[in-house]
This record gives sequence, C-alpha cells and structure tokens, in this order.
Amino acid sequence: MSFVSDETPQGLPPLPLLLGIILAFVVSVGVVWLAAGTSLAAVAYGGGLLAILFALLLAARLRTAPVSSEPGQPDWSVTAAAIRNSHRAVAIVDRANRLTCSNETFEEWFGGDTPPHELEFGEESRQKLLDAQRQAWREGNAKCEGLRLSSGERSFVLKIERVGRGEDYLVWRFAEIVRQKSYEGIAERVSGPFGAMMSRAGIELALVAPDGIVQAATPGLGERATGAKNTSLAGQEFVQLLRSDDRDRIFFAREGQQGTPQTLVHVPLDARQTGSDLPPDQAPSLMLLVDSGVGIGGGWQSSGKAAIPQLEALLSALPLGLALTDRDGRFLFANKAFLRAVERESQGLPQFPSDLVVREDKSAMADTVRRFAKGATSSGDMAVRLAGDKEEPVSIGLAGVRGLGEAAVLLSISDSTEEKRLRRQVAQATKMQAVGQLAGGVAHDFNNVLTAIIGYCDLMLLRHTPGDSDYDDIQQIKANSNRAASLTRQLLAFSRQQTLRPVVLQMPDVVSEVSQLLKRLMGEKIEFTVRHDRELGAVRADPQQLEQVIINLAVNARDAMQAHAEKTGKQDWKGRLTLATRRISARDVRKMGIDIMPADDYTVLIVQDTGGGIPEQHLNKIFEPFFTTKEQGKGTGLGLSTVYGIVKQSNGFIFADNVSGADGSPAGARFTVYLPVHKGELPEIQRKEEQEEAKASEWSGGGNLLLVEDEDMVRAVAERALARAGYQVTTARDGEEGLAAIANGNTEFDLIVSDVVMPAMDGPAMARAIRKVKPRIPILFMSGYAEETLRNEIDIDNMHFIPKPFSVQQINAKVSEVLGEQVKVDA
Repeated sequence: MSFVSDETPQGLPPLPLLLGIILAFVVSVGVVWLAAGTSLAAVAYGGGLLAILFALLLAARLRTAPVSSEPGQPDWSVTAAAIRNSHRAVAIVDRANRLTCSNETFEEWFGGDTPPHELEFGEESRQKLLDAQRQAWREGNAKCEGLRLSSGERSFVLKIERVGRGEDYLVWRFAEIVRQKSYEGIAERVSGPFGAMMSRAGIELALVAPDGIVQAATPGLGERATGAKNTSLAGQEFVQLLRSDDRDRIFFAREGQQGTPQTLVHVPLDARQTGSDLPPDQAPSLMLLVDSGVGIGGGWQSSGKAAIPQLEALLSALPLGLALTDRDGRFLFANKAFLRAVERESQGLPQFPSDLVVREDKSAMADTVRRFAKGATSSGDMAVRLAGDKEEPVSIGLAGVRGLGEAAVLLSISDSTEEKRLRRQVAQATKMQAVGQLAGGVAHDFNNVLTAIIGYCDLMLLRHTPGDSDYDDIQQIKANSNRAASLTRQLLAFSRQQTLRPVVLQMPDVVSEVSQLLKRLMGEKIEFTVRHDRELGAVRADPQQLEQVIINLAVNARDAMQAHAEKTGKQDWKGRLTLATRRISARDVRKMGIDIMPADDYTVLIVQDTGGGIPEQHLNKIFEPFFTTKEQGKGTGLGLSTVYGIVKQSNGFIFADNVSGADGSPAGARFTVYLPVHKGELPEIQRKEEQEEAKASEWSGGGNLLLVEDEDMVRAVAERALARAGYQVTTARDGEEGLAAIANGNTEFDLIVSDVVMPAMDGPAMARAIRKVKPRIPILFMSGYAEETLRNEIDIDNMHFIPKPFSVQQINAKVSEVLGEQVKVDA
C-alpha cells in the first residue's frame, strides 16, 4: 500500500487555491484586453498583478519560515577542559544515560567510555548508585557514600547533579575514599616544620615510648630542656626533663620555678588506633606541653568556647580520631579522623558523646565522661557500640585535661577494622570446629550402620550368583551403601578424623597421576594446563587424599566455568584450568603477612579457573559443610569442606580468592594450597595395599578370636564373616564381658577384635586390663575414628586398626594379616 502526499512547499497556498488564483489572473487579463482594446494595457495590467502576487507570496513565506528554538550543541572540548581534576573523576551523561564527556581521571579510574551506571560495582553499591541516579533526575541532585568496586579495596563517594538549559544532563563526580593510618607520620611532623610552628606558638610536643624514652620532639622543646638550639632529645627520659612543685605545677627541670608553668596533656596512642604493627603495650604516647604564658596577649582564650584555635589546628592536623568536651560533657570540637571513625562525616558532631552509641551504652558513656571531666586528671578507655554499627564494639579512650579553659575531656577512638576481622576469623574457626565435632560423631555412628549393611550384603552375595533374581538387587544395596560410606568419609575428612597414611612425596608426581583423569573430566571446551616450579621441596601427605583434593578442586572449577557460560549466554565458550606448583620460602611467607601461617618453607599447589570468580559474600563460607551455590540436587556441599579437612589434617593451609581480568572485574577463582616442606629423610614409597596383600598371604590357618562389639548388627555380621573364614569366634557385648572371657581361662585366644567406644568399659581400658594377664596377645581395634587419633590416645603395643565400615573380605584379610605378623614375632 502506498500513500501520496498533498502537501505543498512551506509558504505556498494549497494546490486548489493556487489553481483558482491562476484562473482568476487569466480571466482578469482577458477582460482588460477586451475592454481596452489594446494588448499593451493588458500586458501592463498582468505585469502589475503578478508583481503584487509575488510580493504577497514572499511575505507569507517569510512569516511562516521556521525559527529554530533548539540551542546549539555544547562545545565538549571546552567542557572537558573545565572538568579537568586529578582528584575527582567527572562524567557527563545525557537523558538516554549515554556518556557524552568525561575527564582523564574518570578514564584512569574506570577505564574509558563506560557510562557511570554500568561500572562494575558490587551488588550493594550498584543498587545505591542506581537509586542516586533516579533521585538526581527526579530532584536535581543526589549523593551516596561507600561505593565499592567488585574487585579491589577502593571505595568512593558520589555526587550527582542535574544541569543544562533543559536540565537534560547529569554530572557525576566520584571522589576516592583514602584511609590513612592514624600513626603514620607523627614523628616527622613533630620534629619537622609543623613542630617548629607549634614551638613558636608556645606549644611543645614529644612522642614518648612506653618506657618513657623520647622518640621525637619539637625543636623548641629541645632548646628549653637543654638550653641549646638544634638539640635532639631522642633517647632521653621524658620525666627527667620536667619538675613539679608542691602545688603540682609543672616546670622545665633546667628552668625550675623561675620558668613559666606548663600544662601537660597526655594523648595515649593505642596500637589498635594507630594502625601500626606494634603490640598494645609498645605503642608510644603524644605529650603536649602548653606554656601558661601563651594566653597573655590573646593567644589562648581563657574563657568562652574552649576549642582554642591553636589546639584545634593541632588536633585537626593529627591523623588520630580526637575530640574535646567541656565539664558538662558537651562536645566542643572533633577532628575529621574522629568523625570518620564514628561514621558522622555527613551528619556532623552531635551534642553529647552519648549520642554516638546505642541506647544500652548511653548511660555508661555519659557517666564516664562526667567522671573524667570533674575528677582527678587520669586516662582510661571503654568499649561501646556505635549507633551505626550495633554488632561490633569499639574502644574509646578518655583522658581528663586541665588548664585549657572549658575543655575538660579528650576523647580518642581506635580504628578497630583489623580487630573486627580477627574476631570474625575466630568466630568462623570456632563454628567450623563445632560443626566438625558434630560431623565426626554423626559419621562414627553412621559407620556402624553401614558396616552391618555392607557385611550382610557380602554374606548374601555368597549365596547368590550372577543371573539370580536377587543378585542385582543386593549389588544395588551394596553400591548405595558404599556411596553412603564415601559420604561419611567426607564428613570425617572435614572434621579431620579420617585415617591418613602419609608418605614423603613430590607434588608433581601426584599431579601427573591425576592429569589424564582431569583431562577427561574437563572435556573439550576447557583447556587444561600444568606448570611446575623447579627445585620443589618434598611434602608429607597421603597421596590418595591429595589426589582427592586436586580432583575436587578441578571438578568444582569445571562446574563454575560451565555455570558462568550459561549465565553469560555464551554458546561457543572456552574455559581454562591451570594447575601450578610453586616454591615459597620462609622469607616470602613473612612478606605475605599471613598471621595464621607459620614462617616456613612451603610447596604450593595453585588451581585457577576462568569461571567468573566467587561472589564476595560467599568467600568466607565456601569451606563450610553443606554450603553450595549449585542448584538443588547438583551438589552435596561437601567437596570444598573435604578439601579443607584433608589439607588441615596434613598440617597445610588453603586460601581462596578471585583473579581480576584486564577490565578489573573477577575473571576466575584461585585456590592456593600450602603444604610444609618435609625436612626429614626420604623413605621409599610403598603402597599400603601391596604390603597388606603380602602379609595376608602369609597366614592360611584358623584361630580362636574374641570379638567384642556393643552394636548387635555389627557383632553379628563380623561373627558370621569370621566364622565362614574358618575362625573360632567368641563374642562379647562390652569390655567387661570381654575381660571376663579372658579371665575365665577356658579358651586361649589368638587375637582380640574389639570396638573402641563402648558403654561401661571401652576397648582401650579392656585391652590394658587384658595385657596384664596376656601381655603378648594382639589386639585389632574397629572404629569409625581416625587411626592416627587412636594411636595418639591409646598407648598400647601390638595394636592394629581397621576402619569402619568394612566388608567381609576386608575384615577377613585384616585378621589374616595380624595373625600372620604374630606368627613371625613368635618365631
């Protein structure tokens, strides 16, 4: 379908009207020619009429010509020059939220042409940013703080303003929040130009160590204390520089009472608030000596507001969080560091210190401030919870000051960021330990049940052959039981209660053992690479469990890469899994500054993927049992917790973090396993299975066995299994019955097979009692706990161990092995 337009050019009449005008023109010219009888009159009339018509058309066109009301496009080069700022990132966007202009700082911080609302901020920060954007379009301006990028520790404050003739643009201004250590640079400031300025104002400063030794002092303090210019007081005792009279007035020792009295203000620099690495009892203090003569001539104000200009300047220059109150407990002054610490930078200082804390701490805070304001000069600290952070307490120091007009109490607040982090780590470790103990207890009890199920399946399979109608069902029961046993082994691995058989090995050998399996597990879309350092130190670990660690981490990485591809919608995605080994020396460990890891030589295993990284809120939870980010039914949540348990039981450490890509966003996750280098001899590695088979083959005869087990199901299945193997089995329900069977002396037993945990008398207590009567009889313990743990707790010679759950074949092989060893010993 097509349409024809009847519109005419702008300024011309419509087509029907134009045709009518032409017709009227022709008719009127004809009438003039007929009336005048001459063509000259008709031509003159027609020419005049045409001139009039053209003049009318020209006037109409000029009257209807469009007048542009649109302003000219802005000169963005001029705008870019105007917004140039090395400390602020500035960007301008239009109504469609397209980036129209930005300064060099914005490009340096955030990477060029990305609009501000699309920057890679964290989930919470991104929501704040979008809310601020909507508020700015609606109200004209907006502000938000604490914006943090997804990668790194940088955070920003954002201000947005709506501008333009038609208010069609938003100006975004980002300012980076720079955290300074409060102790940083105090010594240099005290002894430098700032200290000289304070000396000229009559205020002397000294940085004094806990043992009273001066570390740094203002130039004027050295001159007044010694009488000589350019004298350093470093290394001298501060108290030796001063003297006091009977009225407790303080004077310089060199000047005596002929000099002017001094007001001493003690500012304790607690190590927690200084941000230094010093222990709390080794942090220095800042001593202020204020000359009483400073007030003459109007330098110090002795009345009115006590926040003296000189003192305000001093406290503002210090990077410590400091504030002053009067005798009634009202705030007089607070520096920026104090406002930052109490999260009041935008709201300003309240009237009383008690307004900063939660309701439960208000009364205690007010009473303490009044006590320091009206009592004797002293100092102390108290723990309170700030109103903005009700979960974590902070430490506020208080010191009474005198001789400063209305100022009566000096408050200092510590930066407790590191303390909070340590508390969270301790809480996490405590929780993991409690869950581990619970998991170990559950696994132990569950192993008894699985031992009975697997044992009865083995006994039933002895009566059924392949092809029998029940054979496949029994095999299915046994397979599921073995799967459940694997689950309990993971629980025991997490709780560090599994049985490990550590040997001295090289990490590359273990990696090569599983490399072929990992290549098959990864598939065609994932590139698998292995890199090894040279001169790696040997480690002592269970090779099978170490292989389990590598496989679990690799499978977890594969699932993460597949999930990331599905999330981003990439069909032809390619992933990369990298296994690397590194050599880390004790010096490198000290440089890393990891408090929980001793400074030693380590062999490091690194497993890194390209799966998009681990969400920040999950980094502290990934090693918890049953925590998983996979869909329901796709994971048990025990893979990483098993890895954690195996590494910790091997005296190692494991850490997880994200690896940033080229644009600063997380490109993948990285797991780093540290295993200490073995410093002893390197014995030959022999597989445990080969030793057991060789020892088991040396015994072919029967024997009399005493089976002690409190679980009826386990005792029944073990008795039947051993009886079918040709042994004479006597059973007992607990340790007391087992001891009675030995004491009766009716049967000479070749071996005692006993559970460990039993009511009344447990297995170890029974074994010690039996050894007093039969010192040479071997004992085989059955338990769901770790063999190493039992050997550490049970100091018994000729003791053997078999972990639960076990099959009929396994217990028969173990009993044969123990009896074979005993024959060798007796021979």
